[in-house]
Amino acid sequence: MKLLILDRDGVINQDSDAYIKSLDEWIPIPSSIAAIARLSRAGWTVAVATNQSGIARGYYDLATLEAMHARLRELVAEQGGDLGLILHCPHGPDDGCACRKPKPGLLQGIAAHYGTPLAGVWFVGDSSGDLQAAQAVDCQPVLVKTGKGERTLAKPLPPGTLVFDDLAAVADQLLS
Repeated sequence: MKLLILDRDGVINQDSDAYIKSLDEWIPIPSSIAAIARLSRAGWTVAVATNQSGIARGYYDLATLEAMHARLRELVAEQGGDLGLILHCPHGPDDGCACRKPKPGLLQGIAAHYGTPLAGVWFVGDSSGDLQAAQAVDCQPVLVKTGKGERTLAKPLPPGTLVFDDLAAVADQLLS
């Protein structure tokens, strides 16, 4: 199985330090939607692992999150692609869960769902937490410069982290 795991905010859609609280605020990065569709059409399974602490903070509810993910699936489908499993962590940073990145619970959940090992699977994110989660389960950490990526690039990165301008460049590399 060719599996690629993505963070959501800052990788697939625009990010906001004030959180993405509504469907109107969920603004896709057009090249990212196209990249997911291209990868899917080429036989890749693309899954998403996303922290969504805005739920715990009361900024939006599960129905709103599901509407964002339905829109994401719709946009990818319009370009002939299919988006795989989307797992989210609804917890706040102090809730002590095992799923909130940098903990690897979301990635382990995706691996369990697909019955596949994570060693070497690319996990694409824009934050240090994403890269640390990848490292914790032997995924290949991949940083994109979109979202918080430029800020993250200014910090020390895990050894072997691959860096790309955006998800479209990641897709170009994987499909070349």
